[in-house]
Amino acid sequence: MAKVLGVGGIFFKSPDPKKLFEWYTKWLGMELTEWGIAYESKNMPANAQTVWNAFDAATDYFEPSTKGFMFNLIVDDVEEAIKQVKEGGAEIIGEIQKFDYGSFGWFMDPDGNKVELWEPGK
Repeated sequence: MAKVLGVGGIFFKSPDPKKLFEWYTKWLGMELTEWGIAYESKNMPANAQTVWNAFDAATDYFEPSTKGFMFNLIVDDVEEAIKQVKEGGAEIIGEIQKFDYGSFGWFMDPDGNKVELWEPGK
């Protein structure tokens, strides 16, 4: 039986993809390639992983977004990343939370997507 080896991409609609790519490039240093923004696993920090998870339809975890999805981006410094996106006009959601497995912060991007930033624990 064939099996899944990992998440190959996250694809979604945007009213202005070029503008959204430019925002992420400016405020989080994401590099645009001809097929979008791509990362190789060898460049990920220790303890980083890709998670695929379905939440119950009644969850409020994605709020205040009204979308049925949320992005989680791995960052090297969650506190600095939150400062950067705030400077870029993002609405910050809640406070940074720290756990043994890492630190998390949340914001709403220019398209109204809730984004979770994760700095893996060391």
